[in-house]
Amino acid sequence: METALTRSQYVRWRTAVFAIFLASGLSIATWASRVPAIKLALDVDNIEIGLMLLGAGIASIVGLSLANLVLARFGARRGMLVAMIVFAAGVAIIGVGTDLVHSYIVVVAGLVLFGLGNGAVDVMMNVEGAAIEKQSGKTILPLFHAFFSFGTVIGAGIGAAAAGWHVDVVFHTAVMAVIIVLIAFASFANVPARELTGDTEAAADKPHWRERLHTAMAAWREPRTYALGVIMLGMAFAEGGANDWLALGMVEGHGAAPAIGALGLTVFSVSMTIVRIFGGPLVDRFGRVATLRVLSVLAAGGLLLFILAPSIPLVFVGAALWGAGVSLGFPLGMSAAADDPAKAAARVSAAATIGYISFLCGPPILGFISEQIGLLNTLYILVALAVASGLASPAAKPIAGSTVGAGHTHH
Repeated sequence: METALTRSQYVRWRTAVFAIFLASGLSIATWASRVPAIKLALDVDNIEIGLMLLGAGIASIVGLSLANLVLARFGARRGMLVAMIVFAAGVAIIGVGTDLVHSYIVVVAGLVLFGLGNGAVDVMMNVEGAAIEKQSGKTILPLFHAFFSFGTVIGAGIGAAAAGWHVDVVFHTAVMAVIIVLIAFASFANVPARELTGDTEAAADKPHWRERLHTAMAAWREPRTYALGVIMLGMAFAEGGANDWLALGMVEGHGAAPAIGALGLTVFSVSMTIVRIFGGPLVDRFGRVATLRVLSVLAAGGLLLFILAPSIPLVFVGAALWGAGVSLGFPLGMSAAADDPAKAAARVSAAATIGYISFLCGPPILGFISEQIGLLNTLYILVALAVASGLASPAAKPIAGSTVGAGHTHH
């Protein structure tokens, strides 16, 4: 039985989960912003950097898969605390490996912990965010994802400043690791135990958590999980593809200078973040399905404009539409997965796993294909995936008894 929360407890809970999303974004940008310094300090080439990224990516997928087990056994509240300490330790170890022991293996070990912790926390913070949506009756997951974006922007800014001032990687990562651990403990103190997130202690005997794990696995046998997976696959693939290939597409495909390519990625990111900030009220007004359909058209149209535009200003417009279009696929897929409180954790975990695997594995696949047919031609794959995402959008319709994301057309 859920205990009622006061307004103040609810606000503290929501703020704590905003902070967790922000911390995850901070950690990712901390590592990404120091790659050039790490490469120089270790004297490695791009292939070795690629192998580092692969190690982090595989560890993230393992973390995603373990999240189900952690949720069933310990609940999201304790699980998030441990996962955040793990990825904070990973961030610190990356710095130690770079500057103190000058060891490629130690940096890879740090990246494995970083990937493991981030993968696990990604599922659990979305389960927690979905529980907050249920409590409030409003679509808030896009705003949580906007806080993740804020975290990456803040982390990148701090990283750029640290690089500009020649701050040692070990000092920079140690400070960020301490900040993440402080956020973890402050958040833990303000997240209430809820049944929806597997935190209540009512029946904590072993058969009980095994039963919950069985329920979690059952989500993989439901057709709706895969239909939501298609929505998230298309949008996450197109978002991950932009992060890794948009800037290069402008440089190689449209002859832009590298700085202009970086600006193109900034336009994409800002556009995506703005729609995530204001997307919740739009979804509550027009409904999940209608919003996803419009956004898939925007994403496909933006991508086509980006590929075919005859001038750089139009390429920027394409990048902005692409960012807006892919902004809500992931959070709304999570939101839809959480419609049934009894199975929310299991379904969010399954949907998140599909989304994150496509986010992590998609860009390298695009890189391989682009070697054969050219980068801009490869982006047509993302157009097709955005269209598929739009066609699958009816799967996100709120199930009977759920009001979040239904829209106000029924009033």
